Amino acid sequence: MSTPPAKHTRLFLPIDLDPLPDDGLDRAAATRPEAGLGRHPHEEPVTDARTDAELAREYISHGELSAKSIANVQKELYRFLTWCREEAGKTFRQLSVADLNAYKEFLKQPPATWICSTKWPRSDPRYRPFSGPLSDPSRRQAMIAIKGVLTYAEQTGYLRRNPARLVRNVRAPHASRITRYLTPQAIALALATVEARPAGSETALRQRERDRFLLVAFAQTGARLNEIVGAHMGAIYSEGDGRWWLDVMGKGAKPRRLPVPPAMLAAFRDYRRAFGLLEQTGRADRMPLVLSSRSKEFVRITDEAASEALKAVFQAAADEAASRGDGDSASALRQASAHWLRHSMLTNHANNGVQLKTLQDTAGHANIATTAAYLHKQDHERHDEIVGAPGAKGLL
Repeated sequence: MSTPPAKHTRLFLPIDLDPLPDDGLDRAAATRPEAGLGRHPHEEPVTDARTDAELAREYISHGELSAKSIANVQKELYRFLTWCREEAGKTFRQLSVADLNAYKEFLKQPPATWICSTKWPRSDPRYRPFSGPLSDPSRRQAMIAIKGVLTYAEQTGYLRRNPARLVRNVRAPHASRITRYLTPQAIALALATVEARPAGSETALRQRERDRFLLVAFAQTGARLNEIVGAHMGAIYSEGDGRWWLDVMGKGAKPRRLPVPPAMLAAFRDYRRAFGLLEQTGRADRMPLVLSSRSKEFVRITDEAASEALKAVFQAAADEAASRGDGDSASALRQASAHWLRHSMLTNHANNGVQLKTLQDTAGHANIATTAAYLHKQDHERHDEIVGAPGAKGLL
């Protein structure tokens, strides 16, 4: 890590990361069919950003993030932009894979000059970006935000190459047995909750049907968040034999195709109709699969916006579960995220006889041991054997 000269006084200067006004942002820029994948290096950028900070503001504005999510992304991007200026001495265009890995390490133990236990506002000269070292889960979230803005920079043509593609996510400790999943009853309640939403306007109808499609798609395919949000409409298709598939791009740029059950296909068609589209399209259709409900153009929403949309569904379902006296479902739903639906799908199939190798291929796991963590069948059998054993009741 470079050390500034002694005569230099580090200043945590304010950086304007407020979302752009609606009239100051081309919301379709990064998600036009010609943008992102397949861009020729010499094509013109589809962003007006001239600096890294302007690009970051545009990224924050591009989506449907809640106020809380905007604040979190602003915090992470302020830290990163300041680190680029003060520590690396580089712009986004100059960053390398080594720089991004260095930032991951920097988050483990920021210098004392970057830390203050009091949370002063950023406009206060006493403000410091950190209150202490970040835990592995916090570092993971920080790097997700960094990868998000750099991917957006690449998609809009602000960057010709994105070094973040080659940076591994921070591995956060996790239990050997998967516990973050929803029961079929909890998922059914979430589905009923989103279906019961009023749709008194075109925007409300679009949002309801899109969120319903997202819930069903994640619950029935086990895809990762970015795999579905990053797909296009033509990725859902049939080869004429009655079987429907979803093509996704997984970790390490490895393509997978996932079976599409009838309920997901029906939700997909309802969703497309709500946006004024034909029920089905061709495989060459590059329109984003997950669309903003508020834009008049067909604009892809961000991963964060899709995540927030599902969390809103889960929160509403948790309130309904609590009103019914189902505390267990309410507690799980309040913690749930899009990734819980992936866990739920894999857990349900693993414990209902689907071969682990089949699930490994569907989930895109490099190691079958990862898939085996979803198998709770032995625990269930052990519980039933002990509880149902002769004389068990006589122990009380």
